[in-house]
Amino acid sequence: MSSIFQHAQDIFKFTLFTINRTPITLSSVFLFLIVLAITYFFAKFTNFFILRRLLKRFNVDEGLRFTLQRINFYTLMLIGVIIAFQFIGIDLSGLAVIFGMLSVGIGFGLQNITSNFVSGIILLLERPIKIGDRVMVGDTEGDVLDINIRSTTISSLNNVSIIVPNSDFISSKVINWSHGDPKVRITIDVGVSYDSDLDLVLRTLREVADEHPNVLKRPEPDVLFLSFGDSAWNLRLRVWLPNPKNHHKIRSELNIAIVRKFRERNIEIPFPQQDLHVRSSVPIPVLPDSKIS
Repeated sequence: MSSIFQHAQDIFKFTLFTINRTPITLSSVFLFLIVLAITYFFAKFTNFFILRRLLKRFNVDEGLRFTLQRINFYTLMLIGVIIAFQFIGIDLSGLAVIFGMLSVGIGFGLQNITSNFVSGIILLLERPIKIGDRVMVGDTEGDVLDINIRSTTISSLNNVSIIVPNSDFISSKVINWSHGDPKVRITIDVGVSYDSDLDLVLRTLREVADEHPNVLKRPEPDVLFLSFGDSAWNLRLRVWLPNPKNHHKIRSELNIAIVRKFRERNIEIPFPQQDLHVRSSVPIPVLPDSKIS
């Protein structure tokens, strides 16, 4: 039995490699992993059972709660990594060696990963986007579900999860419908016949906006007379919504209400017309017959 323990002890003391003249044995690797695991579970515990409840009690908004939890998690994990290296006998100078090796790897193709990592830290600190925001990246519109250190998850309008690299939010144009003031304004363009009663048309469009339950009373809806078109007066209805989440649905409902009210009040929405003028043919003179010699 003692020989088995001795053999196991020899295995755990076997030197796998050396970093900065510090031998790394199998036992030190196990100790390193155990410290990291303890740090990971401790960070999760503080986030979900202490920090979350504390922030909810002080009515901190969801986006700021998420940012503070992420910062707390990454800070504790960084401290845990440093302590783990100390446990196996590697000081901060040893870490410098590892970071030097990592920089060599970055030079061989990890630029995108590093860029996304740094961008994720910027997103957490500056908070240009936060959980629950309605954003548009390129042609993709959706709600922010999760912000990780490398990528951000967006739930599209079709409930499809889209993974967007964090660097896209820093280096590209991103539309955040919810940033700052959540109110948004949408516009609806409509044309009416020149034979319409203009005052009735203006009043009808304002009634459509006033009767919709999701349109804000302040700021007030307004109607603009844009231009004289080829076959219609071009008008624009502008309304404010409390948040951008259902702007597509509300726009559709307003369009339907406009069509119904215009039909009730005999207001014509003309379709493009083109007049075709047909001239009578020009008579062709008839020459007398002639012989061909």
